[in-house]
Amino acid sequence: SSFLTNNIRGIAFDLEGDLWIGQPGIGVARFDGVNWTLYRDNIFSLWASGIWDIAIDSAGNRWFAFKGMGSLWRYDGINWTKFDQYNTPIPSTEVRSVAADNNSIWIGTENGLARFDGVNWNIYKTTNSGLPDDLISSITIDAEENKWIATDAGVAKFTGTSWTVYNTSNSGLPNNVVRDVAIDEQGNKWIGTDGGLAKFDGTNWTVFTTDNSGLPDNRITAITTDPEGR
Repeated sequence: SSFLTNNIRGIAFDLEGDLWIGQPGIGVARFDGVNWTLYRDNIFSLWASGIWDIAIDSAGNRWFAFKGMGSLWRYDGINWTKFDQYNTPIPSTEVRSVAADNNSIWIGTENGLARFDGVNWNIYKTTNSGLPDDLISSITIDAEENKWIATDAGVAKFTGTSWTVYNTSNSGLPNNVVRDVAIDEQGNKWIGTDGGLAKFDGTNWTVFTTDNSGLPDNRITAITTDPEGR
């Protein structure tokens, strides 16, 4: 596509198999396997400049997180709906991440975590939850629908009722600044930090850095796994 750039934030496949690609400063591109469609400022107004993450919910809605312009957008295939601090309790104008489980949308911001079930909102911060820090970089949901939340003070696991925090003092994490979490087919958690990559199998930790692996840099900002779990 002639309008794509090398700056990409957020990639997701929807329920129809279309690929959605976030393009900061341009908008959102959709590729159906043959044709490209670009959604840009005529829909998002100024917010297209800060797209950060994309998620697809169980109903097929596409959700877009915008950092820097402070909003969350939902596209149902026909209509675009904007959620921000003016019409919701989202706790920050800096929306960094979005994830969907079977019942809710989870929104990570620079000032806490929000949950939206389609009607009601819940806000989680260090003052009312087990979050170790209010800056949320990413949210990943495992097969049991536990939320793995990357923060600047470790990674938090939230079961829906209880919190567990992993940091450098109680786990094998090489650094407390956690940027992303990915989960492979075996359920291993791969955690990217500012000090290397950690693998957690539920019991044991393995750390990969520039000193013991082929990593070119210890600052890991994004992780994914392929269908073979690699």
